[in-house]
Amino acid sequence: MNSKTLIGVYKANGGLIGELSYFFGHLIGQAECSLCDITHSPIKKKGAFKALEKKLNDEFGIGFRLVHMNERTEAELAASQGREPCVLLQHQDGSISMFLDFVDLKAADGRVESFERLVRTRLDLFN
Repeated sequence: MNSKTLIGVYKANGGLIGELSYFFGHLIGQAECSLCDITHSPIKKKGAFKALEKKLNDEFGIGFRLVHMNERTEAELAASQGREPCVLLQHQDGSISMFLDFVDLKAADGRVESFERLVRTRLDLFN
């Protein structure tokens, strides 16, 4: 088991209706999720993001889980409600803290490489 887990919270609901709602909303400019832009191409998870997940696990022993707004646990909801999209850090004791907020994610501008730099910098603060 990983000692810490990063939890990415999308600003979108999961499930068929949620996915379609976000897809069409994004097309017409009424839905935005900077975490979605980082992790996914229009069709599937980016290969560069999959590689980052593996690096974080291999180098730091940190897992990375992605959830939609309607898939959060009560603790995840309490830590992130109204602050989506974001990345939370779940500590070994189960406590959860904000790790990257929507401003941080927006600054990555959809680029996995920029996101990785943010994650590595922030991990230095938490270690």
